[in-house]
Amino acid sequence: MNLPNSLTVLRIFFVPVLVVILLTRQPNWNFLGVPIHFEVWGVLILLIAAATDAADGYIARKRREITTLGILLDPIADKLLISAAFVPLVWMHLVPAWMVVIIIGREFVVVGLREIASVEGLVIPASALGKTKMILQVLAGCAVILTANHPALKTLGTTLLWLVVVSAVLSAIHYFQMFWSQINSRVQERHRTSLLMVEPKEKPQDAVTR
Repeated sequence: MNLPNSLTVLRIFFVPVLVVILLTRQPNWNFLGVPIHFEVWGVLILLIAAATDAADGYIARKRREITTLGILLDPIADKLLISAAFVPLVWMHLVPAWMVVIIIGREFVVVGLREIASVEGLVIPASALGKTKMILQVLAGCAVILTANHPALKTLGTTLLWLVVVSAVLSAIHYFQMFWSQINSRVQERHRTSLLMVEPKEKPQDAVTR
């Protein structure tokens, strides 16, 4: 359990905290006369959790502390965080359910493709489009959470949500293209190998009688 993995576990710990805050709409405090409502706490937790996502990868690469545990936990933590941010917003009637289905559905599709690829010994690398999608998801989540008590941000939140949906669809297509390209190459390689194995070899006596 190194520092990057500890940050990943911390991100998972933030998931139930974020869900409870959004669903209970608590706490609502006044700090030195300044009201700090639940949406502010929700945004802070989401931003801190997103910061751990960027930090654990950077630290792991810099210190060369990339472990199997980190490789397994990091995508799970990301999926849980995004689900924790958007599913309660549907219950709060701040986000259309169909948008969240597309956003979260994309995550499961990519996980499924990576699992199939890993069985074949292949690796589908993270794309720039996928990373952009993650940033948009965090920004959209923050904007929509704030609209709970700040309706003026609704236009911004809706715009960011549409950008998230579009980027989710495009990145899913991109991942599928990479998946299909690698799988197709592996199938063709196996086909060529099988042909070489069944191709009849020339017998020595045949060469002599020619």
